Amino acid sequence: MSPPSSAVAAGSSTASVPPVPVGVMGEGLPDKSIDVRAGSLAPTAAQREAIDGRAVRWNKFGTPASIVEAGDGAEVKLSKAQRASVKRAAVGATAADPVVVARQYLIDNVALYGLSAAAVDKLTLVTTTPIGKGTVVVFRQTLGALPVTTDGIASIGVLEDAVLWVSSNLTRDVTAPAPATLSADEAKAIALRESGLVEGELTQERVLLTAVPTATENRAAYEVTLFGPTDVANPIGTQSWVDARTGEILVRDDLFDYASDKNNTNPDWLVFPANPPADYSSNDTRMRVCWNKETDCELNVNWGISALPWDVDPTTGLSTFTTAGNNTLDVEKWNTTNGNTFGTNYATPSPTRQYFYPWTNQWQESKCSPDVFTSPQRNDIDAAITNLFVQHNRMHDFAYNLGFTEATWNMQRDNLGKGQLGNDPERGNAQAGGVVGGPPSFGARNNANQGTGPDGMNNITNMYLWQPNAASFYAPCVDGDYDMSIIGHEYTHAISNRMVAGPSRGLGGAAGGAMGESWSDLVAGEYLYEMGYTPAGNSPWVTGAYATGDPVTGIRNYDISNSPLNYSDVAYDLPGAEVHSDGEIWNAIQFSVRSALVDEYGDGTPSKNEKCANGRFSYENCPGNRMWIQLMFDSMVMTALPQPTFIDLRNAMLAADKLRFGGANQAILWEGFARAGLGQDASTTGPADADPVASFSAPGGQNSVVTFAPTGDAAGKAVKLFIGDYEARATPVADTDPATARGNTFSMVPGTYSAVAQGAGLGLQRLTITVAKGRPVTVAPDMALNVASAANGATASGDGVYTNSLIDDTEATNWASLNSPVAGKAVTVKLSGTGAQKVEKLNVSAHLHGATPANTLDPQTQNRYTALRQFAVYACNTDTGTDCSNSANFTLAYTSPADAFPGRTPRPRAPELIFRSFDIPTTTATHLQLRVVHTQCTGGPDYNGQQDNDPRANEECATGSPQALNVRAAEFQAFTR
Repeated sequence: MSPPSSAVAAGSSTASVPPVPVGVMGEGLPDKSIDVRAGSLAPTAAQREAIDGRAVRWNKFGTPASIVEAGDGAEVKLSKAQRASVKRAAVGATAADPVVVARQYLIDNVALYGLSAAAVDKLTLVTTTPIGKGTVVVFRQTLGALPVTTDGIASIGVLEDAVLWVSSNLTRDVTAPAPATLSADEAKAIALRESGLVEGELTQERVLLTAVPTATENRAAYEVTLFGPTDVANPIGTQSWVDARTGEILVRDDLFDYASDKNNTNPDWLVFPANPPADYSSNDTRMRVCWNKETDCELNVNWGISALPWDVDPTTGLSTFTTAGNNTLDVEKWNTTNGNTFGTNYATPSPTRQYFYPWTNQWQESKCSPDVFTSPQRNDIDAAITNLFVQHNRMHDFAYNLGFTEATWNMQRDNLGKGQLGNDPERGNAQAGGVVGGPPSFGARNNANQGTGPDGMNNITNMYLWQPNAASFYAPCVDGDYDMSIIGHEYTHAISNRMVAGPSRGLGGAAGGAMGESWSDLVAGEYLYEMGYTPAGNSPWVTGAYATGDPVTGIRNYDISNSPLNYSDVAYDLPGAEVHSDGEIWNAIQFSVRSALVDEYGDGTPSKNEKCANGRFSYENCPGNRMWIQLMFDSMVMTALPQPTFIDLRNAMLAADKLRFGGANQAILWEGFARAGLGQDASTTGPADADPVASFSAPGGQNSVVTFAPTGDAAGKAVKLFIGDYEARATPVADTDPATARGNTFSMVPGTYSAVAQGAGLGLQRLTITVAKGRPVTVAPDMALNVASAANGATASGDGVYTNSLIDDTEATNWASLNSPVAGKAVTVKLSGTGAQKVEKLNVSAHLHGATPANTLDPQTQNRYTALRQFAVYACNTDTGTDCSNSANFTLAYTSPADAFPGRTPRPRAPELIFRSFDIPTTTATHLQLRVVHTQCTGGPDYNGQQDNDPRANEECATGSPQALNVRAAEFQAFTR
């Protein structure tokens, strides 16, 4: 999430995990999991040469840990030779036997794995697991005669005769280990001693002679599994691999994860499920959530995902009695604005593990008074830290269910023997910079951010207080630590930065950054939807409704579930190509796909389907919506490119459906993508392309041919057609200009689309296009001449700079008057044609832009509050002998509504500023004059008036900001019909 006027902070620290307070009242064994094997094997030059364009991640034994096949997102079929080999090998079996296909794949890739065909033949089948129409085949290595039980696994996803996915920890060194010199009883005695158990306490035991690979040699080891004692309150289970020659314990796993407190073995917290009351009252609507269900507890949060209760230190197995655990560390950070550092003040310890802190809504009640930080309530900081802590843990568990696990580089202090690197929990700074980051700099207000390091490095999120700021952002006095849509948004940045492109690189590039912002909005919205919570917005798909005070669109231009954006709109908003506004395009694309799946399969929330509750989410129980978010997560981990394009991720989702569901949803997915412009013929020059080519057609027969044939004064002229609500910086889908190769016909899947027609001398016209399956459609707007167009001979003069930008038929340029009072600033347009014109309709636009003409008389950065809000139109007619060179001779023809461009809290948005049509009384004139009544700054009621009690700030735009002296408008068009 980012504020309107400053960039989101990002970054990570390399500092070690700070000390966590350890409880003194807890009892229980610490986790004794260990793995003492050091070092790793690098792949050989021959292995690297065998990569052949594939994205390969290597394990510590010098073989591929995972492979993402190169290509366009479709599965990679075996070659003809490989299929023939499969058929020859499949004596008595079908060619599609997944075990045969999987083994043949490894044989055909022995160079990549550094193995021999004989070593592949020696792999033993562990299991086959159906996943939809595909199968996961799991093989295990043996070294000599000994099975490998610590590692040595290959998991291969097979669909028919195609291998779509390989994950393994096979070892390249397949030499047999030196024989055991210790007995099984001696190994058991060592494991007993280290576990803290004694022989007479055992309830179950097993000892197996196995092989354990290391980076330097393979070792014979006894796998010793022990359970006991009989005391049900303190069970112990350990699985140890004891070197069969030296007695060293090479690997040990605890089979019970301990967290015991004799005062309270069930921690519970008070939190807002989505946010405090939407009316900003101080009614405490927090929910009591418990690790395990008990009386008076409203929600059990132990979904069987987090191995430890959320408040347990994994290094001791004891409660921390505060907001620190394995998944997240959350603290207060009032006194620094350095977003790359982590605070040290956890919530006040609770020896009972009941984290019930007072919430008085002090920041809102005080109207942002800085005195709150020295008051007895301390701005409800303990409640804020606790709310952030619980929501971070809930996001951890929600995302884990979808595939953000240790294997895909999630965030935990200790991965508890499940692989990858630990020492990287989420670290949350509550009320970051609260004391030192407010007015006048507003360095720590109206924002949130997430800095994500690679796997094993620090991750820091900063949650800020919100407060009105003149000509920047008009938020209510609220604490972002209570807005789950923002918390979930920031946490998802860590998810996408970890899952895309592997553990070492984050998500980058213009398109990648946009998708990162979008995924964050989407996952937070889906979390709220699936949980059945009701956030402050008009729908669960409004990001930041509580923090911004806007239930309609929150921090964004659009409610995700009600957006006209499509792939042709890239770079539509100020200042052009930008990750937050372009991220809304990916929002629209993904919600179109979600809607297509929901239309086919239905959806689910706990209120609709009991099976959806308490973490038991699956696409079987929560159909269309859960299928969609699962495929979205799958597509992230399947994407190896650090700077992907929208098309790359479209292809990854289509491939994910083939793997997970056997391709059952290809037509549905294509239709969803096509409705939002990412159809089969979409193209781009790369991740920084600001003018990609959209396509609204899908493979198959559901498309209809659309012919664009404007009529009226546009007949025979060059006119462009844009799908959506935008013309400036959007890419047309068709045109009638014979000088271009675009043409006037194109294909669309069924649906209802908004559109804009634009032509030189014709201005802009909004349209609605309805497409039915297989029926040709002709789009024939009746367009009138724009008599205020320079292309027709009109001229413009008056105050400010770039007056001709008002009469060039496009919103891509604008007029500006700067550094003086704006009321009455005017541009006079001499209309085209011979004699006076009878004008009945106007198009006016207040759209802003980031690029400026070469002489840059207007600053490149355009402030949203300088956009026109209310205007008046005056008329003069030289045919009556009036001198129209004198503004005093003009008479009022029309005054627009006060909210002609209705910017609202927390800031003006693009859809409120683009062109609007105004019917005016028939006015006969040779000249029309556009006069400014108000800008967003001077006339927006949400941007004026005293709104807080902070003596350091003047939040009134009209008196507290120099932007009150600037005005901009993009178009003034006049029509006789």
